[in-house]
Amino acid sequence: MKRILAALVLEVIALTASSAQPMRHEFESKHMGTSFRIVMVHDDPVKAAAAAKEAFARVASLEQVMTDYRADSEVMTLCKRNDAEPGKQLPISDDLAKVLRRSLELSKQTDGSFDITVGPLTKLWRISRKTQEHTPKADLDAALALVGCDKLRLDETAKTLTFNKAGMRLDFGGIGKGFAVDEALTVLKEKYGIDTVLMAAAGDITCRGTPHGKQGWLVEIAPLRKGEPTRSLMLKNRSVSTSGDLEQVAVIAGIRYSHVLNPKTGLGLTGRRSVTVVAGSGAEADALTKAASVLPQDKVAALFEMLGNCEYYSVVQEHDGKSTAVVQSLGFTKLLSRNPAEK
Repeated sequence: MKRILAALVLEVIALTASSAQPMRHEFESKHMGTSFRIVMVHDDPVKAAAAAKEAFARVASLEQVMTDYRADSEVMTLCKRNDAEPGKQLPISDDLAKVLRRSLELSKQTDGSFDITVGPLTKLWRISRKTQEHTPKADLDAALALVGCDKLRLDETAKTLTFNKAGMRLDFGGIGKGFAVDEALTVLKEKYGIDTVLMAAAGDITCRGTPHGKQGWLVEIAPLRKGEPTRSLMLKNRSVSTSGDLEQVAVIAGIRYSHVLNPKTGLGLTGRRSVTVVAGSGAEADALTKAASVLPQDKVAALFEMLGNCEYYSVVQEHDGKSTAVVQSLGFTKLLSRNPAEK
C-alpha cells in the first residue's frame, strides 16, 4: 500500500464569536483498507458533518463496485460471470463504466505500464509475499497470458464490458482510491457548494480551494526511508499521489521486491523506490505513480512531457544499494514550499 503522508500540515483557521465565520472541520472514516480524511472550511458545522457523511457514503458505494476483497462486489461478480460465459457482453453500472473508461485511457497513454487487468498477477503475488517464495514459472506464464487491457472491450453506450478470455480478473488497486476521492469531492461541491477542502486516502490527496490567508494546502511527502527528511508541496486545485515500498515489501532469495507489479513481467519491482505525481485529478495521479514506477526513467520523462499538466518526483535505489537515481520535472520543483514558516 502506498504511503505519502509523513504528516498533513494543515493551516489553522482563526475562529470568531460569529456563527457565520468559516471554520475548519475534520472528519475521518475507514474504507478500502485505509483511512479517508476530509478537512473542509464551512460556516455551518451541522451541514459540514452532513456533507462529510454523504461523501464517505459515496466512497463506500464505490468500494462495493471496485474491490477484489469482497466476493459479492460488482467487479468480482462480473469476473465470475465471465468465467462461466467468456466473450459475452456483460452489463455494468455507470460507476464501473466510468472508472473503466479512465483506466483504459491511462493504460493506453502509459503503454500498459498501468494496467487494471493485473488481477491474476496480484493474486499470485499476495501468495509470494506470504510464503516468501517465487511463483512457479508455469503459473506465472498462465497469469501473464490473461493480462492486457487489449483483452477488454468497453461499450459505454450500451454499458457493457466484454472479456476475451475466461479467468481474467480486474484490479483497481492502482486507481481506486484516487477515483473515489474525486467522486467524493464532486458530492461536496455539487450538493453542498464546498470548494475549500482537502481529502486524503492514504497516499492519495486532492486539494480544492485555499485555506484562509494561505496560498494553498501544505502537504508533506514521505521519504524513501523512515527517518529521512520530508519534502513539502504547496498545492491548490491539484491532486498528489505517492507510490513506494516503505512498508509493503517481500524479500525472496535475498532480493527486496515492492508491492508494485510490473504488468509485463508479473513481478514486484526490485530495489527501493518512491514516486510522487501531481496531476489534475486523484485518479490520474494515482495511476501515473504506478506507470512512473514501472517505466525506465527516460520514458517517464517522455510520458510526462506528452501529458502536459502533470509533474513527478522519482527516487530509485538499485537492489544492491550502490546507486540511487533522483529525477524530477521542472514543474515539480516549482511546487516545493521553500518557506519553513509555512509549516
